[in-house]
Amino acid sequence: MTLALHGLGVSRGIAIGAVHLLKRDAPEPTERGLETDEIESEVERLRAAVAAASDQIRSVLTRIPADAPGDIGAFLDAHLMMLNDAAFTGEPVRLIRERACNAEWALALQRDALMRVFSAMEDPYLRTRQDDVRHVVERILRVLSGAAPVAHDKEGENLHGLVIVAEDLTPADTVQLQQAGIAAFAIEHGGPTAHTAILARSLGIPAIVGLPNLRRLLRDGETIVIDGTAGVLIALADEALLRFYRERKRQERRYQTELIQLREAESLTLDGMAIELQANIELTADFASVRRVGARGVGLYRTEFLYMNRTTPPSEEEQFETYVGIFREMDGVPVTIRTVDLGADKLNLSWQRTSASAVNPALGLRGLRLCLHEPELLIAQLRAILRASAFGPLRMMVPMISTLQELRQFMAHLEEVRKELRREECEFDESMPIGGMIEVPAAALCADTFAAALDFLSIGTNDLIQYTMAIDRDNEEVSYLYDPINPGVLRLIDCVLQAGLRHATPVAMCGEMAGDTRYVRLLLAMGLRSFSVHPAALLEVKRVIRRTSLESLASFGARTRLLESCAEVRDLLSELEAL
Repeated sequence: MTLALHGLGVSRGIAIGAVHLLKRDAPEPTERGLETDEIESEVERLRAAVAAASDQIRSVLTRIPADAPGDIGAFLDAHLMMLNDAAFTGEPVRLIRERACNAEWALALQRDALMRVFSAMEDPYLRTRQDDVRHVVERILRVLSGAAPVAHDKEGENLHGLVIVAEDLTPADTVQLQQAGIAAFAIEHGGPTAHTAILARSLGIPAIVGLPNLRRLLRDGETIVIDGTAGVLIALADEALLRFYRERKRQERRYQTELIQLREAESLTLDGMAIELQANIELTADFASVRRVGARGVGLYRTEFLYMNRTTPPSEEEQFETYVGIFREMDGVPVTIRTVDLGADKLNLSWQRTSASAVNPALGLRGLRLCLHEPELLIAQLRAILRASAFGPLRMMVPMISTLQELRQFMAHLEEVRKELRREECEFDESMPIGGMIEVPAAALCADTFAAALDFLSIGTNDLIQYTMAIDRDNEEVSYLYDPINPGVLRLIDCVLQAGLRHATPVAMCGEMAGDTRYVRLLLAMGLRSFSVHPAALLEVKRVIRRTSLESLASFGARTRLLESCAEVRDLLSELEAL
């Protein structure tokens, strides 16, 4: 009987191949006490293991082809940075000395502490950095345990046409497995913003994540189907089903060829209306993906990663060099930088003065609130952004606005920084546009106020949906309520779009909803004319835009305001799809 397992498709495509169960057999650490005279030798043992783990990653880097996507090396470099970061490897040394415990146990304690920090974060991209912590620690533990190399670590290993099934994969695993010729992979852990998932998309490997206990259900060598588009794994398929998926695979190849041809095409509707289509980025690793899809600008550059994995905040000069580097990498395309959006209770960093914990982090001191509470952080970033504005077309966007008073406080800090730079005779763009993220329901309802005070607005649907529905989107008991097409959410989006029209203030959308092709025509019908999406979604969104006539959508915008249930919205989506 056919077995169908449903996970999360993170890299589209169809693959049919034999299962290769990837086994690691890395032991889970246990605590072992040390005698006083053993402590320093244990510290040296840990340091030697860290050095060996670094050498392994460098070895993988040397085998990456010169024409490979730039994000491949960048993600491996990120793991190297963690291995060389005193905040990451220095703490286990302290634990070994203070607790007189073995290196494995000290490393596990630090791993668990860091993973708790990352798992509490609201931003899905930053939250999945806990995977990187686990991957790096596992690599060190394997060295400490003397475990044999994983099969694909051997250079030249041939896994051509096989489907990898594993508990998890590191970025290094993903690169090596692709070089070994795998057809696809399916893993038990992970999410769409994990480095492994991003690499799978960059490398064109069909992939599914989030399939608990998968290894118990499959056998080495059995033939399975991976549908990375639908997130479905099929085992024990009969010949008729295999024929169906072989045809799907041919269709997918044609579809990808069609998308690639859209790289240089204009983002125009059938009736000639230009729709702004930009990319979201988080890391320098994303630049290659942005160039590959021909994005004409960066609609959201998240700066949070500059503040991660460190014991001191980034200096003004470090931030300035990073922002100017974006223009160099992006060849002068317009860039929108969002000021840092982190929560005070989400970072266990020594430089953080705020120590109060929050019962509900999503409702605590985060985003703009944190920046106003910690003005030194804000001022250093404002100076860096303003200085960078002299080097290219730059816009600045403020996250998590909820009141006009907050915005006025922010603008007062900004004006003070401008005065300082003028006194210093430092060049900057005096007319650099300032915008705000609309992701709090109160801000959406008062969008007229913010549209009048700012140069542009951008709707952050991820948080807007969560706050509107009063749910934690990662809580499985209520996650079913996290629905972009809830009529309440749509009415808040409409409030923002209408306010933008009344004040002639451009409105964009940079949340995940903007990159979901199911909703592109709905958003166009409601009046959205600017999308900022993940690079992997950009060409698909462009394809829908180029197949849509705004004239045919004219009657649908008003109808969305009258809908009372998600079912009614889904019926409307079906009508839009048929146009």
